[in-house]
Amino acid sequence: MIQMEVCANSLTSALAAQEGGAVRVEFCDNLPEGGTTPSYGQIKLAKELLHILVYPIIRPRGGDFLYSDLEFRIMKEDIKMCKSLNCDGVVIGILHANGSIDKERCAALIELARPMKVTFHRAFDMCNDLEKALEELIELGCERVLTSGAAASALQGAERLKALITQAAGRISIMPGAGIKTENIAEIIRITGATEFHASAKHAVKSDMQFRNPGLSMGTSADEFSYDLTDAATVKSLIELANSNS
Repeated sequence: MIQMEVCANSLTSALAAQEGGAVRVEFCDNLPEGGTTPSYGQIKLAKELLHILVYPIIRPRGGDFLYSDLEFRIMKEDIKMCKSLNCDGVVIGILHANGSIDKERCAALIELARPMKVTFHRAFDMCNDLEKALEELIELGCERVLTSGAAASALQGAERLKALITQAAGRISIMPGAGIKTENIAEIIRITGATEFHASAKHAVKSDMQFRNPGLSMGTSADEFSYDLTDAATVKSLIELANSNS
């Protein structure tokens, strides 16, 4: 059976992921920035309301994966918070400036997280040597790595993903992510042979606000009267298509 992890950008999205049949959520905020750590309140309620696995992302900001000492301290405190709330796992990724994995800091986070499991996120796709990085993640004890094969989408990186799965040989799970859709999941399965996938399955929700001030903007979004949420029906369709083509 193909398993589906959903990148849930809110508690509402996480509940939709569960309704659609996902086995796990990568729980985050600020999805347009690639995902940052959600609030204490969201994680607490997620653990109260969800029966599927909850893996918050440990990422203090958007941008690159080269973190200051202060940011690293924040990441450690967020892992402690997740552990106190009985999360099932966390999602991490720290690199050196040269594009290699910061093994020392990652090892410290993995040790701090125990007994929670650890996924390494798409910082992997920014590594200077994917094959070497994969062996290092196996050595560190990560459970899985989320990757597009260092391409703009999992479909574009499918051949690289296939090679990474072969290299992993069951020692770590290679989970394709980035642009996973109902239109392409069958093709990605055919090429890679992957058995678990990562998708946001999101759609735009229009705001119900009636009054709108056209003279200002509260952020950088082109449409501040629209926001994205995971769609349960899309999650269900992805899982059904995946399992019918596996």
